[in-house]
Amino acid sequence: MKNPSAAPLGAPHSPSASLDAPPHPSASSAPRLSVPNMAALMVGHCAGMLDLVGLPVWVGACLVGFFQLDPQQAGLLATLFLLGEVVSSLVLAPRFGALPARLLAVAGYGVAGAAFLALALGGAEYPVMAALHFIGGLGAGCALTMVHGTMGRSARPHRLFACAGLTLGCFAIAVLGSGKAIIADSGGHALFLVFAGIMAGAALLCALAFPQLPLRAADQQAARAPLSPRIWFGMAGMGVFCLAQSMIFPFVERIGAERGYSAAMVAAVLMAIGFANLVPTPIAAALERKVRAELAILAGIAVHAAIILVITQVPGVQAYAAGVAMIATPLLFVHTFLFGLLARLDPSGRAVAATPAMVMIGSTVGPLLGGTLVLTVGYRGLGIGVVLFGMIAAACFYRMTRGVTAHD
Repeated sequence: MKNPSAAPLGAPHSPSASLDAPPHPSASSAPRLSVPNMAALMVGHCAGMLDLVGLPVWVGACLVGFFQLDPQQAGLLATLFLLGEVVSSLVLAPRFGALPARLLAVAGYGVAGAAFLALALGGAEYPVMAALHFIGGLGAGCALTMVHGTMGRSARPHRLFACAGLTLGCFAIAVLGSGKAIIADSGGHALFLVFAGIMAGAALLCALAFPQLPLRAADQQAARAPLSPRIWFGMAGMGVFCLAQSMIFPFVERIGAERGYSAAMVAAVLMAIGFANLVPTPIAAALERKVRAELAILAGIAVHAAIILVITQVPGVQAYAAGVAMIATPLLFVHTFLFGLLARLDPSGRAVAATPAMVMIGSTVGPLLGGTLVLTVGYRGLGIGVVLFGMIAAACFYRMTRGVTAHD
Protein backbone atom coordinates (compact mmCIF):
# COMPACT_ATOMS: atom_id res chain seq x y z
CA MET A 1 0.00 0.00 0.00
CA LYS A 2 1.29 3.44 -0.87
CA ASN A 3 2.33 5.59 2.07
CA PRO A 4 -0.01 8.63 2.15
CA SER A 5 2.65 10.71 3.86
CA ALA A 6 4.86 10.46 0.79
CA ALA A 7 3.11 13.39 -0.90
CA PRO A 8 5.08 16.63 -1.03
CA LEU A 9 4.24 19.11 1.69
CA GLY A 10 3.17 21.67 -0.87
CA ALA A 11 0.81 19.37 -2.76
CA PRO A 12 -2.83 20.45 -2.79
CA HIS A 13 -4.77 18.92 0.02
CA SER A 14 -7.56 19.69 2.42
CA PRO A 15 -6.68 21.30 5.76
CA SER A 16 -7.56 18.13 7.59
CA ALA A 17 -5.05 16.18 5.53
CA SER A 18 -2.28 18.75 5.88
CA LEU A 19 0.89 17.98 7.73
CA ASP A 20 0.18 21.20 9.59
CA ALA A 21 -3.28 20.20 10.73
CA PRO A 22 -2.58 17.74 13.56
CA PRO A 23 -0.93 19.38 16.55
CA HIS A 24 1.71 16.68 16.81
CA PRO A 25 2.18 13.10 15.63
CA SER A 26 2.10 11.87 19.18
CA ALA A 27 -0.27 14.49 20.57
CA SER A 28 -2.88 11.94 21.60
CA SER A 29 -0.37 9.94 23.60
CA ALA A 30 1.98 12.67 24.82
CA PRO A 31 1.69 13.41 28.54
CA ARG A 32 -0.07 16.65 29.36
CA LEU A 33 2.09 19.27 31.01
CA SER A 34 1.08 20.63 34.38
CA VAL A 35 1.29 24.32 35.23
CA PRO A 36 4.57 23.80 37.16
CA ASN A 37 5.96 21.87 34.16
CA MET A 38 5.15 24.73 31.81
CA ALA A 39 6.51 27.29 34.26
CA ALA A 40 9.83 25.43 34.39
CA LEU A 41 10.06 25.44 30.59
CA MET A 42 9.03 29.11 30.29
CA VAL A 43 11.57 30.27 32.89
CA GLY A 44 14.21 28.02 31.37
CA HIS A 45 13.55 29.49 27.92
CA CYS A 46 13.95 33.04 29.26
CA ALA A 47 17.13 32.24 31.20
CA GLY A 48 18.70 30.47 28.24
CA MET A 49 17.88 33.36 25.88
CA LEU A 50 19.16 35.99 28.35
CA ASP A 51 22.10 36.85 26.13
CA LEU A 52 19.93 37.77 23.16
CA VAL A 53 17.47 39.97 25.04
CA GLY A 54 20.04 41.51 27.35
CA LEU A 55 22.93 42.24 24.97
CA PRO A 56 22.34 46.01 24.69
CA VAL A 57 22.60 46.39 28.48
CA TRP A 58 25.15 43.63 28.95
CA VAL A 59 27.61 44.83 26.31
CA GLY A 60 26.93 48.55 26.08
CA ALA A 61 26.08 49.70 29.58
CA CYS A 62 27.96 47.05 31.58
CA LEU A 63 31.08 45.91 29.73
CA VAL A 64 31.77 49.15 27.87
CA GLY A 65 30.19 51.72 30.19
CA PHE A 66 31.10 50.30 33.60
CA PHE A 67 34.11 48.04 33.04
CA GLN A 68 35.57 50.46 30.45
CA LEU A 69 36.30 47.80 27.85
CA ASP A 70 36.59 48.90 24.26
CA PRO A 71 33.78 47.79 21.93
CA GLN A 72 35.89 45.05 20.37
CA GLN A 73 36.78 43.54 23.75
CA ALA A 74 33.19 43.76 24.95
CA GLY A 75 31.90 42.25 21.73
CA LEU A 76 34.34 39.36 22.03
CA LEU A 77 33.03 38.50 25.51
CA ALA A 78 29.47 38.38 24.19
CA THR A 79 30.66 36.29 21.24
CA LEU A 80 32.36 33.83 23.61
CA PHE A 81 29.12 33.38 25.55
CA LEU A 82 27.19 32.81 22.32
CA LEU A 83 29.87 30.45 21.08
CA GLY A 84 29.59 28.41 24.28
CA GLU A 85 25.86 28.05 23.71
CA VAL A 86 26.38 26.98 20.11
CA VAL A 87 28.98 24.36 21.07
CA SER A 88 26.72 22.86 23.73
CA SER A 89 23.75 22.72 21.40
CA LEU A 90 25.71 21.17 18.52
CA VAL A 91 27.15 18.48 20.79
CA LEU A 92 24.03 17.63 22.78
CA ALA A 93 21.11 18.07 20.36
CA PRO A 94 21.88 14.96 18.24
CA ARG A 95 21.99 12.90 21.45
CA PHE A 96 18.94 14.47 23.06
CA GLY A 97 16.88 11.29 23.30
CA ALA A 98 19.58 9.42 25.20
CA LEU A 99 20.37 12.16 27.72
CA PRO A 100 18.87 12.89 31.17
CA ALA A 101 17.15 16.15 30.22
CA ARG A 102 16.17 17.28 33.71
CA LEU A 103 19.62 16.66 35.18
CA LEU A 104 21.37 18.48 32.36
CA ALA A 105 18.95 21.41 32.52
CA VAL A 106 19.56 21.85 36.23
CA ALA A 107 23.32 21.40 35.86
CA GLY A 108 23.50 23.74 32.86
CA TYR A 109 21.72 26.61 34.57
CA GLY A 110 23.76 25.93 37.70
CA VAL A 111 27.02 26.26 35.77
CA ALA A 112 25.82 29.46 34.07
CA GLY A 113 24.73 30.90 37.40
CA ALA A 114 28.08 30.05 38.98
CA ALA A 115 29.89 31.75 36.09
CA PHE A 116 27.87 34.95 36.54
CA LEU A 117 28.38 34.81 40.30
CA ALA A 118 32.14 34.58 39.76
CA LEU A 119 31.93 37.58 37.42
CA ALA A 120 29.98 39.50 40.08
CA LEU A 121 32.35 38.66 42.95
CA GLY A 122 35.67 38.39 41.14
CA GLY A 123 38.03 40.87 39.61
CA ALA A 124 37.80 42.40 36.17
CA GLU A 125 40.84 40.75 34.60
CA TYR A 126 40.00 40.26 30.97
CA PRO A 127 41.25 36.65 30.53
CA VAL A 128 39.19 35.59 33.55
CA MET A 129 36.11 37.38 32.22
CA ALA A 130 36.60 35.71 28.84
CA ALA A 131 36.86 32.23 30.35
CA LEU A 132 33.80 32.78 32.56
CA HIS A 133 31.73 34.05 29.65
CA PHE A 134 32.55 30.94 27.61
CA ILE A 135 31.83 28.62 30.55
CA GLY A 136 28.55 30.41 31.22
CA GLY A 137 27.59 29.99 27.59
CA LEU A 138 28.35 26.28 27.71
CA GLY A 139 26.07 25.87 30.72
CA ALA A 140 23.23 27.98 29.35
CA GLY A 141 23.40 26.23 25.97
CA CYS A 142 23.28 22.82 27.60
CA ALA A 143 20.19 23.71 29.61
CA LEU A 144 18.42 25.49 26.75
CA THR A 145 18.96 22.50 24.46
CA MET A 146 17.18 20.30 27.00
CA VAL A 147 14.34 22.83 27.35
CA HIS A 148 13.71 23.13 23.62
CA GLY A 149 14.02 19.40 23.01
CA THR A 150 11.46 18.74 25.74
CA MET A 151 9.11 21.36 24.28
CA GLY A 152 9.34 19.50 20.99
CA ARG A 153 8.10 16.30 22.61
CA SER A 154 5.08 17.95 24.19
CA ALA A 155 1.54 17.50 22.88
CA ARG A 156 1.35 21.05 21.46
CA PRO A 157 4.91 22.24 20.67
CA HIS A 158 3.71 25.11 18.46
CA ARG A 159 1.50 26.58 21.16
CA LEU A 160 4.05 25.94 23.91
CA PHE A 161 6.81 27.70 21.98
CA ALA A 162 4.45 30.60 21.29
CA CYS A 163 3.80 30.93 25.03
CA ALA A 164 7.55 30.84 25.61
CA GLY A 165 8.01 33.62 23.07
CA LEU A 166 5.42 35.79 24.79
CA THR A 167 7.06 35.17 28.15
CA LEU A 168 10.44 36.08 26.69
CA GLY A 169 9.01 39.34 25.33
CA CYS A 170 7.86 40.36 28.82
CA PHE A 171 11.21 39.26 30.24
CA ALA A 172 13.06 41.37 27.66
CA ILE A 173 11.12 44.49 28.64
CA ALA A 174 12.02 43.90 32.29
CA VAL A 175 15.71 43.33 31.56
CA LEU A 176 16.09 46.28 29.18
CA GLY A 177 14.00 48.53 31.41
CA SER A 178 15.87 47.82 34.65
CA GLY A 179 19.38 46.90 33.50
CA LYS A 180 20.79 50.40 33.08
CA ALA A 181 19.25 51.53 36.38
CA ILE A 182 20.86 48.60 38.21
CA ILE A 183 24.26 49.48 36.77
CA ALA A 184 23.83 53.17 37.56
CA ASP A 185 22.84 52.45 41.16
CA SER A 186 25.10 49.52 42.06
CA GLY A 187 27.61 48.98 39.24
CA GLY A 188 28.23 46.34 36.62
CA HIS A 189 28.92 43.64 39.20
CA ALA A 190 25.32 44.00 40.37
CA LEU A 191 24.04 43.22 36.87
CA PHE A 192 26.05 40.00 36.84
CA LEU A 193 24.63 39.18 40.25
CA VAL A 194 21.11 39.61 38.87
CA PHE A 195 22.00 37.36 35.93
CA ALA A 196 23.32 34.76 38.40
CA GLY A 197 20.02 34.93 40.28
CA ILE A 198 18.05 34.39 37.06
CA MET A 199 20.08 31.28 36.25
CA ALA A 200 19.80 29.99 39.83
CA GLY A 201 16.03 30.47 39.76
CA ALA A 202 15.81 28.55 36.48
CA ALA A 203 17.94 25.74 37.92
CA LEU A 204 15.75 25.49 41.01
CA LEU A 205 12.49 25.46 39.08
CA CYS A 206 13.84 22.85 36.67
CA ALA A 207 14.91 20.69 39.61
CA LEU A 208 11.40 20.86 41.04
CA ALA A 209 9.19 20.69 37.95
CA PHE A 210 11.09 19.93 34.74
CA PRO A 211 8.87 17.54 32.75
CA GLN A 212 10.14 14.17 31.60
CA LEU A 213 8.44 13.19 28.34
CA PRO A 214 9.57 9.77 27.13
CA LEU A 215 9.16 8.82 23.49
CA ARG A 216 6.20 6.68 22.61
CA ALA A 217 7.08 3.28 21.17
CA ALA A 218 6.09 4.28 17.63
CA ASP A 219 8.67 7.07 17.61
CA GLN A 220 11.63 5.23 19.13
CA GLN A 221 12.85 3.76 15.85
CA ALA A 222 12.60 7.15 14.12
CA ALA A 223 14.63 8.67 16.93
CA ARG A 224 17.57 6.42 16.01
CA ALA A 225 17.41 7.25 12.31
CA PRO A 226 19.25 10.17 10.69
CA LEU A 227 17.30 13.38 10.31
CA SER A 228 15.62 13.73 6.93
CA PRO A 229 16.94 16.22 4.33
CA ARG A 230 13.95 18.50 4.70
CA ILE A 231 14.62 18.89 8.42
CA TRP A 232 18.19 19.95 7.63
CA PHE A 233 16.86 22.48 5.10
CA GLY A 234 14.53 23.88 7.74
CA MET A 235 17.31 24.16 10.29
CA ALA A 236 19.61 25.81 7.74
CA GLY A 237 16.87 28.25 6.76
CA MET A 238 16.38 29.32 10.37
CA GLY A 239 20.09 29.83 10.83
CA VAL A 240 20.33 32.02 7.72
CA PHE A 241 17.23 34.00 8.70
CA CYS A 242 18.71 34.69 12.16
CA LEU A 243 21.94 35.72 10.43
CA ALA A 244 20.02 38.23 8.30
CA GLN A 245 18.25 39.64 11.35
CA SER A 246 21.46 40.00 13.37
CA MET A 247 23.13 41.81 10.47
CA ILE A 248 20.71 44.75 10.74
CA PHE A 249 19.52 44.77 14.35
CA PRO A 250 22.72 46.12 15.99
CA PHE A 251 22.75 49.07 13.60
CA VAL A 252 19.17 50.38 13.72
CA GLU A 253 20.12 52.88 16.43
CA ARG A 254 23.03 54.15 14.31
CA ILE A 255 20.78 54.53 11.26
CA GLY A 256 18.50 56.85 13.22
CA ALA A 257 21.39 58.81 14.70
CA GLU A 258 23.09 59.34 11.36
CA ARG A 259 19.85 60.61 9.85
CA GLY A 260 19.76 63.27 12.54
CA TYR A 261 16.85 61.93 14.59
CA SER A 262 16.88 62.94 18.24
CA ALA A 263 18.31 60.56 20.82
CA ALA A 264 15.03 60.60 22.73
CA MET A 265 13.05 59.62 19.64
CA VAL A 266 15.44 56.79 18.75
CA ALA A 267 15.37 55.52 22.36
CA ALA A 268 11.56 55.53 22.31
CA VAL A 269 11.51 53.56 19.06
CA LEU A 270 13.93 50.99 20.50
CA MET A 271 11.72 50.62 23.57
CA ALA A 272 8.75 50.06 21.26
CA ILE A 273 10.49 46.95 19.90
CA GLY A 274 9.96 45.21 23.22
CA PHE A 275 6.23 45.86 23.19
CA ALA A 276 5.88 44.97 19.51
CA ASN A 277 7.55 41.64 20.26
CA LEU A 278 4.56 40.70 22.43
CA VAL A 279 2.32 40.56 19.35
CA PRO A 280 3.61 37.93 16.86
CA THR A 281 3.70 34.81 19.03
CA PRO A 282 0.06 35.03 20.22
CA ILE A 283 -0.96 35.57 16.58
CA ALA A 284 1.10 32.54 15.55
CA ALA A 285 -0.53 30.49 18.28
CA ALA A 286 -4.01 31.55 17.18
CA LEU A 287 -3.25 30.69 13.55
CA GLU A 288 -1.71 27.27 14.27
CA ARG A 289 -4.62 25.29 12.81
CA LYS A 290 -5.85 27.96 10.39
CA VAL A 291 -2.73 28.60 8.28
CA ARG A 292 -0.35 26.07 6.79
CA ALA A 293 3.08 26.39 8.38
CA GLU A 294 4.95 26.56 5.06
CA LEU A 295 2.83 29.48 3.89
CA ALA A 296 3.17 31.33 7.19
CA ILE A 297 6.96 30.93 7.13
CA LEU A 298 7.37 32.27 3.60
CA ALA A 299 4.94 35.12 4.25
CA GLY A 300 6.90 36.08 7.35
CA ILE A 301 10.13 36.31 5.37
CA ALA A 302 8.42 38.51 2.77
CA VAL A 303 7.18 40.87 5.49
CA HIS A 304 10.67 40.96 7.02
CA ALA A 305 12.16 41.99 3.67
CA ALA A 306 9.59 44.78 3.33
CA ILE A 307 10.38 46.08 6.83
CA ILE A 308 14.13 46.08 6.16
CA LEU A 309 13.67 47.98 2.91
CA VAL A 310 11.48 50.55 4.65
CA ILE A 311 14.11 51.14 7.34
CA THR A 312 17.09 51.38 5.01
CA GLN A 313 15.68 52.78 1.76
CA VAL A 314 12.68 54.98 2.65
CA PRO A 315 13.49 58.42 4.09
CA GLY A 316 11.42 59.98 6.84
CA VAL A 317 11.10 59.54 10.56
CA GLN A 318 7.65 57.91 10.35
CA ALA A 319 8.90 55.11 8.09
CA TYR A 320 11.97 54.60 10.27
CA ALA A 321 9.97 54.46 13.51
CA ALA A 322 7.36 52.05 12.15
CA GLY A 323 9.97 49.77 10.59
CA VAL A 324 12.27 49.59 13.60
CA ALA A 325 9.40 48.96 16.02
CA MET A 326 8.38 45.91 13.94
CA ILE A 327 11.85 44.69 13.02
CA ALA A 328 11.80 41.53 15.15
CA THR A 329 8.16 40.53 14.77
CA PRO A 330 8.50 38.49 11.53
CA LEU A 331 11.36 36.44 12.99
CA LEU A 332 9.35 35.56 16.09
CA PHE A 333 6.32 34.68 13.96
CA VAL A 334 8.34 32.50 11.58
CA HIS A 335 10.24 30.77 14.36
CA THR A 336 7.05 29.76 16.13
CA PHE A 337 5.65 28.07 13.03
CA LEU A 338 8.99 26.47 12.18
CA PHE A 339 9.42 25.12 15.72
CA GLY A 340 6.03 23.44 15.55
CA LEU A 341 6.70 22.07 12.07
CA LEU A 342 10.12 20.66 13.00
CA ALA A 343 8.64 19.10 16.14
CA ARG A 344 6.06 17.28 14.02
CA LEU A 345 8.61 16.13 11.46
CA ASP A 346 10.98 14.90 14.18
CA PRO A 347 9.04 13.80 17.28
CA SER A 348 12.31 12.69 18.92
CA GLY A 349 13.00 16.35 19.77
CA ARG A 350 16.50 16.34 18.26
CA ALA A 351 15.78 18.98 15.62
CA VAL A 352 14.20 21.51 17.96
CA ALA A 353 16.84 20.75 20.59
CA ALA A 354 19.26 22.36 18.14
CA THR A 355 17.34 25.65 18.33
CA PRO A 356 20.12 27.41 20.29
CA ALA A 357 22.62 26.53 17.57
CA MET A 358 20.26 27.65 14.80
CA VAL A 359 19.59 31.00 16.44
CA MET A 360 22.98 31.81 17.87
CA ILE A 361 25.29 30.89 15.02
CA GLY A 362 23.64 33.66 13.05
CA SER A 363 23.66 35.99 16.03
CA THR A 364 27.39 35.41 16.43
CA VAL A 365 28.36 36.04 12.80
CA GLY A 366 25.71 38.57 11.76
CA PRO A 367 26.97 41.71 13.53
CA LEU A 368 30.46 41.31 12.05
CA LEU A 369 29.08 40.73 8.55
CA GLY A 370 26.65 43.61 8.90
CA GLY A 371 29.37 45.95 10.11
CA THR A 372 31.55 45.00 7.17
CA LEU A 373 28.73 45.83 4.75
CA VAL A 374 28.14 49.18 6.46
CA LEU A 375 31.81 50.09 6.03
CA THR A 376 31.89 49.06 2.38
CA VAL A 377 28.45 49.92 0.94
CA GLY A 378 26.66 51.90 3.65
CA TYR A 379 23.31 51.36 5.31
CA ARG A 380 21.36 51.16 2.05
CA GLY A 381 23.70 48.40 0.89
CA LEU A 382 23.28 46.68 4.24
CA GLY A 383 19.53 46.60 3.70
CA ILE A 384 19.93 44.98 0.29
CA GLY A 385 22.33 42.43 1.77
CA VAL A 386 19.88 41.52 4.54
CA VAL A 387 17.09 41.01 1.99
CA LEU A 388 19.34 38.77 -0.10
CA PHE A 389 20.12 36.58 2.90
CA GLY A 390 16.39 36.49 3.64
CA MET A 391 15.85 35.17 0.12
CA ILE A 392 18.41 32.42 0.78
CA ALA A 393 16.50 31.49 3.93
CA ALA A 394 13.25 31.45 1.93
CA ALA A 395 14.86 29.12 -0.61
CA CYS A 396 15.85 26.74 2.19
CA PHE A 397 12.32 26.76 3.60
CA TYR A 398 10.83 26.27 0.14
CA ARG A 399 13.14 23.29 -0.40
CA MET A 400 12.09 21.97 2.98
CA THR A 401 8.39 22.14 2.26
CA ARG A 402 8.19 21.61 -1.49
CA GLY A 403 11.26 19.87 -2.72
CA VAL A 404 11.49 16.85 -0.43
CA THR A 405 8.80 14.25 -0.01
CA ALA A 406 7.66 12.98 3.33
CA HIS A 407 9.30 9.57 3.00
CA ASP A 408 12.80 11.13 2.63
